[in-house]
Amino acid sequence: MAQEPRIDVEINARTVESSLAPDQIERIASALGDPGVWFAAPPVREGEARRPDAVWELVADQPHRGHVATGRAHVHLAEGRTAPVRPLIFADGFNYGPSDLASMWRHFDAPYEPGVPGLLDQVLAMGIDVVLLGFDQRQTYVQANAGVAITCLRRTLQERQGDTPLVVGGVGTGGMITRYALARMESEGVDHQTDKYFSYDTPHLGAWIPLVLQQLAYLHETIQPRLDGAGQAELIRSPAAQQLLWGWVPGTGYSGPVTSSSPLRKELLEDLRRVGRFPMRPYKLGLANGGGDGRGPDLPPGTPVLDLGEGPLRLAARIQPDGGELRNVGAIGFGEPVWTSATSHVAAFDGAPGGTLDAFGRVADAMGLPIQDRFRGTCFVPSVSAIALAREPLAWQSELYADLRELPKDETFLDAFCCDTGNGPHGAVSATLAEWFVGQLAGW
Repeated sequence: MAQEPRIDVEINARTVESSLAPDQIERIASALGDPGVWFAAPPVREGEARRPDAVWELVADQPHRGHVATGRAHVHLAEGRTAPVRPLIFADGFNYGPSDLASMWRHFDAPYEPGVPGLLDQVLAMGIDVVLLGFDQRQTYVQANAGVAITCLRRTLQERQGDTPLVVGGVGTGGMITRYALARMESEGVDHQTDKYFSYDTPHLGAWIPLVLQQLAYLHETIQPRLDGAGQAELIRSPAAQQLLWGWVPGTGYSGPVTSSSPLRKELLEDLRRVGRFPMRPYKLGLANGGGDGRGPDLPPGTPVLDLGEGPLRLAARIQPDGGELRNVGAIGFGEPVWTSATSHVAAFDGAPGGTLDAFGRVADAMGLPIQDRFRGTCFVPSVSAIALAREPLAWQSELYADLRELPKDETFLDAFCCDTGNGPHGAVSATLAEWFVGQLAGW
């Protein structure tokens, strides 16, 4: 029987702070750098954003855990239209705070090759109307934002001219939100009139942010709390992160399991099972920013990445080791360590094939530390997760490096998928993915 993945922290005092002198705390806080929300992606400001033909303010059709989520949609009509005729709903993904739909347009419509129109312009040129769906709290519960998606679906059907079925999906968490929304509607006997569902680098089995970096975010927030806004660990502790990260830690000093540490993840998985896991009516498409050949980025397990030597201060973080017991991933100390972190039975996620996040790069920049380019980005959404490999969401890490090129059809919950030719940034638009997606829409 496989051992449960876990993390163990050793602190040479009741808390890290109590083991340090005030000047030492100040030096660590200074070394950790940027006081902003860690891992939040900045908006895209370069390029033109098409002005929407309509803006819909949206309120979830029902609350989740007492929270009524809200959002909005930007409706972009194909040329000559006064209302949607062939609507495609494209939901935004995980980040901190409200969606910036102008930024989303810039990102997905940026030219990926010279002389080639952006992806969204190509879709509009096909006579497909684009409805960009955003959320006022991207980091809240998947089920809550799924209520916003359902309201958007109903509004789209109400505004649509004719009876052409919908295409519905999203990027990252947006793909999970729309997956749940469609499945919930089916379970309640509601006709969503959707013929195609797509997920763009969505963590169907879970996403990954290095556990040691999660811990450092909490540590910085504890040592240097923000008084004027969200703390460094705000995204890590958010409901969506707890629901979608394969491994999650609740604090700097936590020791215990990492796949079952949040009840919110278990609750989401149970809710998905209750509504049928996936919607059954639509033809289900998946796009993965990672490669499908089983080869990840060059990130040898256990390699030191961040190593701050500032006089007696030592602060170190490593690439996730491959399995084993009590494998060191990070330490902080003055001479002798005052805090060390080690994982057991955790696979080498950082170097797995998948859509990447420049997690180590962002932390190094915040700390003002040099870092090799190859260490900046680590796996964020493993390819096997993005293509919805038919595995149990809490126990699939042995499949991280699977070759997906000849995968039997019954080994995925999707009907068709496309992996990129290499491992690119999460949510990036490449020629391979754009051309495949446009080709799938051409038959609609």
